[in-house]
Amino acid sequence: MSHSSYYSPQGGLPPQTQILTDRAMFTEAYAVIPKGTMSDIVTSFLPHWDKTRLWVLSRPLSGFAETFCQYIMEVQPGGGSTKPEPNAQAQGVIFVVEGGLSLTIEGKSHELAEGGYAYLPAGCTWSLVNNTKALVKFHWVRKAYEAVEGLDKPVAFVTNEKDIAPTAMPGTDGKWATTRFVAPEDLRHDMHVNIVTFQPGGVIPFAETHVMEHGLYVLEGKAVYRLNQDWVEVEAGDYMWLRAFCPQACYAGGPGPFRYLLYKDVNRHMKLGGL
Repeated sequence: MSHSSYYSPQGGLPPQTQILTDRAMFTEAYAVIPKGTMSDIVTSFLPHWDKTRLWVLSRPLSGFAETFCQYIMEVQPGGGSTKPEPNAQAQGVIFVVEGGLSLTIEGKSHELAEGGYAYLPAGCTWSLVNNTKALVKFHWVRKAYEAVEGLDKPVAFVTNEKDIAPTAMPGTDGKWATTRFVAPEDLRHDMHVNIVTFQPGGVIPFAETHVMEHGLYVLEGKAVYRLNQDWVEVEAGDYMWLRAFCPQACYAGGPGPFRYLLYKDVNRHMKLGGL
C-alpha cells in the first residue's frame, strides 16, 4: 500500500449549514469518535510542546477504559518538545501518519517518515522535533508500565511498518493479518500497539469478548464493526474505544483493505480489589 493513504485529521470547522446528525456515540461499553468530530474546536495543547496541538482520542475513565490514553499530535515546522513526557512511569508508542519527524532517544537520533513506529520505555529520555517544512501528525499512545520482579524492562526501538511482514491469522487465507511490532510471547511488554489489516470481505468470524481494553484508529478503508450489541459503520479517520469484555467483530467492506492501529493491554495479572 501507499503509506500516504494513512488518514489523519484535517481540522477546520464544518459550515453553519451542516446538519448535526452524526455517528458519534458514547455508551457504557464503547465509544465511537468519527473523523468528522476532530475539528479545530476540540483540539488541546500540552505544556513543553511548541507549535503543537492535539486531539485526545481516549483517556483513563473510572468504570470505562482505565489503562491508557491516545493522542493524535499535530506539530508545525520547527515545533516539538525537549520535555515531552512528564510521567516517569509512562511508556509510549509513536506512529507517524503524515509527514516526518526527528526523534532522539537517549541521545541517539532517528528519522521517522510515514509508517514510522517507535517504542519509548518508561523513564527513558527522549525529545522530538519537526525539522521539515510541512506538518507532521502522529499517534502517541501512553500507558503506565507495570514492572514485574524478575522480568527486565523493555528497551526502546524504532522501525517502520512497511519493514515488518504481517502475520496472517490461521485459517483466513491472508484475509485477516496483524503487523506485530512486539512478539506476543515477550512478557516484558504489558501493552501491544499493532496494525490489523482485513482484505475486502474479510471478517472477524465471532464476537471477540476478552479482557483487554482496546483503542482502534482506522487508518484506511471502511467496515461494519460489531460493538457490544450494535453494528456500526466506520471508515478511515474514525476511532473506537472499547471497555474490557466488550464484544467485537467486523466485516471489511472494501473496495480496498480495511486497516486500523490497535492498542490493547496484555501479559499482566488482574488487579484485585484491596491488594
